[in-house]
Amino acid sequence: MVPIAPELLMTLAGGTASAAGQQIWTSLRDLVRRRTAGSRGEDAAPGGEDQWRALDAARDDARRARELAEVLALRARQDPAFAQALEDWRRQAEAAREGATGDVHNTVSGGTQTNVLQARDIHGSVNFGG
Repeated sequence: MVPIAPELLMTLAGGTASAAGQQIWTSLRDLVRRRTAGSRGEDAAPGGEDQWRALDAARDDARRARELAEVLALRARQDPAFAQALEDWRRQAEAAREGATGDVHNTVSGGTQTNVLQARDIHGSVNFGG
């Protein structure tokens, strides 16, 4: 399993990754609240909820982000089902973060170009010529 980067946690907690990022941040809370199959009582309390709340309250605190990442990694090592769910969550979270930046790096070079378009989020038709 790829560890969860504290920077990713801070980005999502801080809301800089769009509405989708906020939804993914909340889904992490729901994930850490889940109990393992067959668990009961206080001994089965899931790890990470206190750390999630702490980072949610202080969204730019790198120490809290590292603590949450460490607790998630520990829990993933102890619970294969949680590890798989966390890996799925990480993929979604990274996709949301990448989609939020909107960075585009295109290079058009060599010769004479016609009909070159660089854009993001086109809603509708694009026509060249007449």
